[in-house]
Amino acid sequence: MKRTLVSAAAITAAIGLALTGCSGAPAQQDDDGPVTLSVSVWNMEQTPEFQALFDAFEKANPDITIEPVDILADDYSEKVTTMLAGGDKTDVLTMKNVTDYARYANRGQLLDVSDVVESLGADNLAGIEPFDLDGEYFSVPYRQDFWLLYYNKGLFDAAGVEYPDHISWDEYKSLAEQLTGETGGQKVFGTYHHYWRSVVQAIAAAQTGGDLLSGDYGFMEDQYSLALDLQTGGNALDFGTAKTQQISYRTMFETGQAAMMPMGTWYISGIAAAIESGASTVDWGVAPMPQIDAGDETVTFGSPTAFAVNKNSEHQDAAKKFLEFAAGEEGAKAIAAIGVVPAFSSDDVTAAFTALPTDDLSVTTFSEPKDVVLEMPVSEYSSDISTILDEEHELIMVGDTSIPDGIATMDERVTGDVLE
Repeated sequence: MKRTLVSAAAITAAIGLALTGCSGAPAQQDDDGPVTLSVSVWNMEQTPEFQALFDAFEKANPDITIEPVDILADDYSEKVTTMLAGGDKTDVLTMKNVTDYARYANRGQLLDVSDVVESLGADNLAGIEPFDLDGEYFSVPYRQDFWLLYYNKGLFDAAGVEYPDHISWDEYKSLAEQLTGETGGQKVFGTYHHYWRSVVQAIAAAQTGGDLLSGDYGFMEDQYSLALDLQTGGNALDFGTAKTQQISYRTMFETGQAAMMPMGTWYISGIAAAIESGASTVDWGVAPMPQIDAGDETVTFGSPTAFAVNKNSEHQDAAKKFLEFAAGEEGAKAIAAIGVVPAFSSDDVTAAFTALPTDDLSVTTFSEPKDVVLEMPVSEYSSDISTILDEEHELIMVGDTSIPDGIATMDERVTGDVLE
């Protein structure tokens, strides 16, 4: 499978240019006494991993207090970009995806943390590869997610259909049609596709060998046909409603309005917390992502999440101490205990991961070998191309353009506006 992972030489060259233009380093505060360390996060209350990490870190480092900078998830990338452009001094920045990482590193806005990676051992950190910029690291992954299929066992049982064990996309569509109906006066959709473009584009790229940076997007056609057929048939909530009303995927699944839902492993902690608190009573499980052809081989996509130190931080030593803790074994055990998949692996971390349902299909989905393709390849073009793909995705999904015309426009814009 041909993949473009990192255009390291080009990015490194750009970093050098950016750093040349930087002014002097920020004055460092004394980190030996009590320190308040600011950390950017998103949707703090709905993302329990942050509090778990902060509590564990503060317990191990009583002289350092974490002050979260909470930002709406949908606004996170834009907000952090604006903060950094304005010289903001937030100490630690959560890298929501590698596209943002490439953008900030390319602009010389992140501190070199290669010594933290060396201390932890790159071989111990899953998902470290996209952060390697010619041997230097400006961020350290603490979480490594991949996408799978959540399903509501109660709705499957009520419909009398078997659980979605290693199914094809054709079988997935058939199940969605069978599971669509009404329960207790509430509409139930056979599945829910969130409005992110990766739900269509990244899975198409991963399973066909397509390249999201190529300017040639014909490989997306079948996946778009599936997504539009599902919403046209009323078996999935339509994109326009989900987008304009900012529908929460958690609400759709946790209230039993969707029988299936492709989503990342980060949601395990969210649904587990909802069950524990009594906010949801859904009997749930996970299955491998559907494939073009049903079988034991699983190809899906995923992305690491990382922490970086702001180049303008006035507490860089304390910030690096936080990175080393969060990405290391103690941080990994703290988030594994609530159902988040850490980047750091060890036997103790595996033992701490107990939020997953214990049925055979859920356990197999996690433990079996799988090919996890990076959600968006990293290059100096990733951000610009991502913007174009987002715009054309929305036009296709709301029906303002046909699938062939939308794909042709993606080809034309990416090739003409970015690659040439």
